[in-house]
Amino acid sequence: MNKGELVHAIAERTSVTKKEADAVITAAIECIMEAVAEGEKVTLVGFGSFESRERKEREGRNPKTNEKMVIPATKVPAFSAGKLFKDKVAPNSGDNDE
Repeated sequence: MNKGELVHAIAERTSVTKKEADAVITAAIECIMEAVAEGEKVTLVGFGSFESRERKEREGRNPKTNEKMVIPATKVPAFSAGKLFKDKVAPNSGDNDE
């Protein structure tokens, strides 16, 4: 599903125009990106959490020359799915009661 398909699905479910749905989705995504860029954690209960994580400096190899190189430390965005989201994707995957 791409953004256009998401806009269409939300417009149908909420009885708003596609233009309104697009504006809301765009604003929500921008707010999440801005908050994470500022070091905040954004938690949407049941869906998941967005946050910034530190990636340590590490050694890597240049794939063309196979030379060793240092990959500098950096911050990366991360998403952790919430329990309801995980259960929707893989129902009963955690049930070992049988």
